[in-house]
Parts: sequence; C-alpha cells; structure tokens
Amino acid sequence: MSQNMTQLNELIEITRDGQHFYQHALDVVQDVELQHLFRDMAQAKTHVIQALSVKVAAHQERPASGGTTAGKLREVYADAKARLGHADAVYIDQLDQTEERILAAFEDAVKTAEPDVRALLAIELPKLRACHERIHSLNHGSANREKR
Repeated sequence: MSQNMTQLNELIEITRDGQHFYQHALDVVQDVELQHLFRDMAQAKTHVIQALSVKVAAHQERPASGGTTAGKLREVYADAKARLGHADAVYIDQLDQTEERILAAFEDAVKTAEPDVRALLAIELPKLRACHERIHSLNHGSANREKR
C-alpha cells in the first residue's frame, strides 16, 4: 500500500472514531438538541469517510473499516466520567477533543500528501473545521454556563 493510501486509511480510522463517538453519545445524552447536533456531526463524518474511501478504492486498495484504540478509549473514559455527573458536558468536552484530533490529523496530512490527495483533503478540511467550530463553541458555552 502506498504511503498516501496508508495516510488516507489512518484518516478514515480517526474520522470513524469521531463518527462512532457521536453515534454513541447520541444514545446517551438526554437533551434533544444535542441528539440532533450529534446526529448531524456523525453524518458529516460519514460523508468524509465515504469521500476518503472512494479515493483509496480508486487506487485498488482496501479502505480502513475500523477506528483506533485511542478513539475507543476516549469513549470509555467519557462513559466513566459521565457516570459521575454532568453527562452532557462530559460528552461535549470529549467530542471537542476528538474534533481537535481529527482536524490536526487532516492538517498534518495536507502538508505531506501528494497533489491529488492534497486536493481531496482541501475539499474535506472546511467541513471538518466547521464541525470542530460547532462543538468547540458549544463546549466553551457549556463551561461558561456551569460556572454560573
């Protein structure tokens, strides 16, 4: 497998971590607005995964089908911490960190990718930045509300 396709598969795995985490959090949180947001965010991740998978498959390679251990550990940590209270805030915070991880991985990949892969990542990056901004703003808003 070429380095670019390996890199794309790693991005698929990291993005799938986010997709799975949003889907998991969607089932746990009680707030209907958060459920809608998490559903939208999971769907956004699905679209990115599909775009990257098409590129990998076009190179006669097999797209990654799972996530990472770090992603699963973050879910387990969030579940444990949520049991102690403020579940919505815990999931928002952990999802914010997940978005930061995804965004950083894509931004790093753009720096080293070959032109055709860089072009694909450049298309997906604005979507990922928008997702990051949504959850990051919500996270900082939640922290400010809890301090009151």
